[in-house]
Amino acid sequence: MPIASLDSLFDRNRAHTESLSESHFESVQDGQRPALVSICCSDSRVSQEGMWSAEEPGWVFTPSNIGNLVWEENDGDRVVDGSVLYPIAHTETGTTAVVGHTGCGAVTAAYRAVQGEAGEEPPGIRKRIELLVPVVEEAIEGGVIESATSDSEAINRLVEYNVRRQTAFLSGAEEVPADEQVYGFVYDFQGVYGSVPGRTYLVSDGEETDPDRLRELVPDGYDDHVESLL
Repeated sequence: MPIASLDSLFDRNRAHTESLSESHFESVQDGQRPALVSICCSDSRVSQEGMWSAEEPGWVFTPSNIGNLVWEENDGDRVVDGSVLYPIAHTETGTTAVVGHTGCGAVTAAYRAVQGEAGEEPPGIRKRIELLVPVVEEAIEGGVIESATSDSEAINRLVEYNVRRQTAFLSGAEEVPADEQVYGFVYDFQGVYGSVPGRTYLVSDGEETDPDRLRELVPDGYDDHVESLL
């Protein structure tokens, strides 16, 4: 079992503090106005600050959870997850990125559950997986994985489908301002979408998922950052 000793934690934090200038936190002492809310799947291989090259404090607000879910259940209703909504509502951040990633374990678990192969999980994990199950069921019923030749291909298609569903829900939620920009990405560190490890591929803009239309949104020179498995 990998173990981070207290020594290593202090050493890493010392390296962090020694890398900062005296004015590093000066602009965020009295509050935060992040430019981006980035909601990503909880995974040690996927760094939100890293993927957006965010070195300055206060630029990106980074909630994450199992399966990059933007919704939660409240008294039987589906509502926007509070960790996602907080920066949108209270810091007026105008751009939100929903980021899935290739080889997602949460989507894999939901896929296994739909197939009747779910393992035993603690209640807190099971609750999050159960929120993903309807997305996977909907995708399967819609033929999303019909032509997949392997479980890994099926799972990566489901990852993208899930990102699409999350962005569509968030962009249409009444709690979210109508002018909020909501983009969906898949972070690829396995060479599934292309040959550049660590690239984020745009797969949706709100409810828009057509790659040709999405390419019309991106700046010149970034057409290859729009891909789809679906």
